[in-house]
Amino acid sequence: MASNLKELYVSTVAPALMKKFGYKSVMQIPKIDKVVINVGAGEAKENAKVIDAIMTDLAAITGQKPVVCRAKKSVANFKLREGMPIGVKVTLRSEKMYEFLDRLFNVAFPRVRDFRGINGNSFDGRGNYSTGIKEQLIFPEIEYDKIDKVRGMDINIITTANTDEEAKALLELMGAPFAK
Repeated sequence: MASNLKELYVSTVAPALMKKFGYKSVMQIPKIDKVVINVGAGEAKENAKVIDAIMTDLAAITGQKPVVCRAKKSVANFKLREGMPIGVKVTLRSEKMYEFLDRLFNVAFPRVRDFRGINGNSFDGRGNYSTGIKEQLIFPEIEYDKIDKVRGMDINIITTANTDEEAKALLELMGAPFAK
């Protein structure tokens, strides 16, 4: 399944981008560098088991062990001390990245209620795309009975594209369901 998206890139996406933007070299063609999935857990300061639950969910979704993010500074207003766990993240590259994107575009997004497409304006100006998901239940790997709380996550797709226009064309050709 993962190689299907990669084969699609090599056979269809790369030549189409080369033709559309008039690249002189195949090395100029933008490609997806990595995908970072992040789950913030502010409630982890009261309950340490929250981080374990999030790590289990994220490992099931991505197929890779997540990393715990800790607070860099103490903030008295948030009752936060330096070193406390406040989130979990996973960085996917190569095969696992393509497999995750394939499942995200073709399985998870269509399961969102009233889904009309993802926002086409969520680019950062340097060719990277960010989107958020309100609940982890849209992934088929998560069983409804086994979760303790519905949590959202941030998904960042980092590309080698120089402009947002190039990145959007890349993601559209890869199958990203942008809103019309």
